[in-house]
Amino acid sequence: MKRLKTLLAATALAALPLAAQAEDSGPALDPTRLKAAEATVDYVFPTGTYARIMDKTMESVMGSVMKGAFDIPLRDLAAMSGKSDEELQKLGNSTLSEIMAILDPVYEERMGLTSRVMMTEMGKLMTQFEPSIRDGLSRAYAKRFDAEQLADLNRFFATPTGKAYAADSMIIFMDPEVMSKMQEFMPVMMKQMPALMGKVKDAVKDLPKPRKPSDLAPEERGKLADLLGVPETELDDNTRGFGLEAAE
Repeated sequence: MKRLKTLLAATALAALPLAAQAEDSGPALDPTRLKAAEATVDYVFPTGTYARIMDKTMESVMGSVMKGAFDIPLRDLAAMSGKSDEELQKLGNSTLSEIMAILDPVYEERMGLTSRVMMTEMGKLMTQFEPSIRDGLSRAYAKRFDAEQLADLNRFFATPTGKAYAADSMIIFMDPEVMSKMQEFMPVMMKQMPALMGKVKDAVKDLPKPRKPSDLAPEERGKLADLLGVPETELDDNTRGFGLEAAE
């Protein structure tokens, strides 16, 4: 059910900042130390950083990542779903890009346009949140570095070399040179995924299996339908999709 998958994805994303909030924030920050940290953040995450990232860097990164994903052999992808060796052999060395070239001859252009629009709009959205991110970074630096360390950092960042380094320190990991090496990891990861998922299955094998809607008592079905915002009649055994099937 698409609505369920969307809800679960949104919930997972929302849980990330909540997990961070759950950590002990510790004692109140020293105002002098915080002010020094704010100066540090002015160097390492100046206003407009998100615009720089989303304008060119992220679009290039996404293009490389998607191309790499589409070039992975289908049998490597299928192996993650537990297909037999015989079924995998039938797929040969075909890739998703070869299939898409038949089904959608302009798929590369379509993906490029989609990525460009997404990055542009995400850039606008992230820029709105940039002041809050800068504030969070300032507090994080103030917590992790003492006044003397912050002063050392700021003295270095005030030099020509320091300024050049600081301005790119947050985005250098997205440099094409780095991302090309990250792409080399993808095929290796895909080959290791079946073994990894096997370990996951072993880890949870003694737990009760997730229930299906058909296993629920009437009141539980009603509650589940209410939580999902769907009529109870729409609940079927494909509704569960809580990301647990791979662990069964």
